[in-house]
Amino acid sequence: MSVPVVFLHAFPYSPAMWEGQLKLVEGHPLLLPDILGFESLEKAAAHVLVEMDARGWQKAVFVGLSMGGYVIFRLWNLEPERFAGLVLADTRATPDTPEGVRLRLEQAARVRKEGMPFFPEATLGGHLGATTHARRPELVAWVRQAQLEADPSRVAKSLEALAYRPDSVPLLSSISVPALVLVGEEDTLTPPADARLMAAQIPDSRMLIIPEAGHLANLENPRAFNTALRGFLCELAH
Repeated sequence: MSVPVVFLHAFPYSPAMWEGQLKLVEGHPLLLPDILGFESLEKAAAHVLVEMDARGWQKAVFVGLSMGGYVIFRLWNLEPERFAGLVLADTRATPDTPEGVRLRLEQAARVRKEGMPFFPEATLGGHLGATTHARRPELVAWVRQAQLEADPSRVAKSLEALAYRPDSVPLLSSISVPALVLVGEEDTLTPPADARLMAAQIPDSRMLIIPEAGHLANLENPRAFNTALRGFLCELAH
C-alpha cells in the first residue's frame, strides 16, 4: 500500500485549500484534518494523531503549509516514529517576535468583537504574493471569501495558539526522515531566509523556491508546487 499522506492547512483556511493537490496523490490514503480552532498547536497535533489511529495508520508523510508546518513540528515533538517524511511549506521554526505576539492577540480580540469582515484587508497583502495580486484576481477573491467564511471564535483561538507556539528550532537537527522545504519566492511572512534556516539544520532535507508565489504557494503556483511534491513522494517510494 502507498504511504498515507496527511495535508495540514494554513491559517485561517480550511482543508479545501488542498483541492489542487488531491489528484496528485491519487493512490495514497489521504487525511485532511481541520486544525483551525484548537487552544494550542499541541492539541491540534494530538487531534491529527487520533484521526490517524482511527484509520489504523502507523506512519504518514505530513505536508503542512504555514500553520500546518507549525503543527508538523508539534507532531514530531509528540510522536516522531509516525513520520515517513515531511513537507514544510511557507512556514518557519522560529517563534513569533514580541511584536508578532502582540499583533496576533490584538487580532484575536478584534475578531471576537467584530467577526471576520476586517480580516481580509488586514492580511491579504501578506498572504498572497505580488504576482498573484497583479495577475490573479479570481484567486484573490477566493482567498478573501475563504477568510470571510471562517468561524470567528475558532480563528481567535488559533491566533492565540499561534502567538504562544514554542520555538521549534531545537527540533530541526533531530528530524531523521526525508524533508522537503518549499517557499514562495514572494513570501514576505515566512520568507526564503526562514526556509533556508530550516533546510540547513534538517539533516536529510532539500529546498525549493516556488516562483511567482507568496505565502500560499500551493494555490498561487500549483504546477510548481505539485511537481516538487510529486518528485518527493516518488523519492520516498523508492
